[in-house]
Amino acid sequence: MSAAIKFGTSGWRAIVADEFTVANIRRAIAGIAAYVNTQPAPHRVLVGRDPRFLGETFVDEAARVLAAAGITPIVIPEAAPTPAIAYAVTQHKTSGAINFTASHNPPEYNGIKFSTHDGAPALPEVTKQIEEAIVDNDAALADIPQAAPPAAGFETVDVKAAFLKRLAELVDLKAIAKSGIKVVVDPFWGAGCGYASDLLRDSGVPVDCVHDYRDVLFGGHAPEPDDHLLDDARRKMKEFGASLAIAQDGDADRFGIVDADGTFIQPNYIIALLFDYLVETRGWKNGVAKSVATTNLVNALADFHKVQLYETPVGFKYIGELIIQDKIAIGGEESAGLTIRGHVPEKDGVVAGLLVAEMVAVRGTSLGEQLKKLFAKVGSFYPVRDNFRLTPEQKLAFTERLKSDPKDLGGRKISQIVRTDGLKLVLEDGSWVCYRLSGTEPVVRAYVEARSEADMSALRGAAEKFVVGA
Repeated sequence: MSAAIKFGTSGWRAIVADEFTVANIRRAIAGIAAYVNTQPAPHRVLVGRDPRFLGETFVDEAARVLAAAGITPIVIPEAAPTPAIAYAVTQHKTSGAINFTASHNPPEYNGIKFSTHDGAPALPEVTKQIEEAIVDNDAALADIPQAAPPAAGFETVDVKAAFLKRLAELVDLKAIAKSGIKVVVDPFWGAGCGYASDLLRDSGVPVDCVHDYRDVLFGGHAPEPDDHLLDDARRKMKEFGASLAIAQDGDADRFGIVDADGTFIQPNYIIALLFDYLVETRGWKNGVAKSVATTNLVNALADFHKVQLYETPVGFKYIGELIIQDKIAIGGEESAGLTIRGHVPEKDGVVAGLLVAEMVAVRGTSLGEQLKKLFAKVGSFYPVRDNFRLTPEQKLAFTERLKSDPKDLGGRKISQIVRTDGLKLVLEDGSWVCYRLSGTEPVVRAYVEARSEADMSALRGAAEKFVVGA
């Protein structure tokens, strides 16, 4: 019996040589091919990857399965960022893209992301069709056909030049260069190598890098641009005299930012700062989107700027839809994903870092100082995320608790209950807790946001007690 292949919020991921095998890759690609063949012709699909182990082999396998299904594969020979692949979909008008990446997961993982013809992550209705096609193919018990490549090889395309050209249209590179700031770039040995650094350097910005070469083991840990993994970037900043470090994860769709003094500025704050900055510099006031688990600092700014707010379920595909419809200037998630108006309907860690560099250059102050001004303007917000591992009994009890509407949390009255995704409890002072059960492990994620640092500990304690039923 073949293992079920499930596409989560960001594709299918599994451990290489465990569930992520050549046989299962063929099953997944055959399912995608079945979906593509239901769409308008011509059927052409980009096939790309991040720099993980065996990526080239997996791309070749996918191309062979697609070709046998009557679909023209267009291979991206070099590792490429997820947003660059998304942009290439729109430029080459393909039926979509298959991207072999496990994003920020540890090096033993790989995965498949599927983007539809608009460059956006596949919506649940699409991944459901793909999963059903996989089940149907399995039931037929037939071998999945593969085609040999043409004599000259499969068609290929370079996605880098066009993507960098687009970024140069979105970001004021002249302003960054004129300011004289120095920037450190950390692509975490991933697909972002040579993207932000090349663009900045070619624009006359002093740049230095760490981890800007391929390492399929990502230094022995997950390629995640989070606070505890950015010490090499901090050391390089001191050595280079940089005002900023910008980092990306393994497929460059997430970002990590370090301020001039070495402080990690969490993604919640970067999304809010950039929203404020884009309203100020671009005059974009068509809307802003954030996931339900992202800081309400964005809500406060939307009120301040009189901009329509869209609060979505977790999963960037929902924000991507609003970008396609031109309903928002910026959309972001607390897990370090964002994009902007006129750009791809996909997370882009490269454009995020470049826009932060522009914001620091134009405003002439550190991110910490900018955040203080933002708090002075609309109030302070202190978000954090906690993960709680549950026993089977605890998970069952907590799942039942999620169905009810509690009146208070730790003795504090609840003023609003939001069920956009999971359970969000908003208190009278605007602080809140949002609970989401993991779909892949016995874990509940508790997103907590207090209105003062002093209240954070108490609110986190109340959030945990609700989880364990104390």
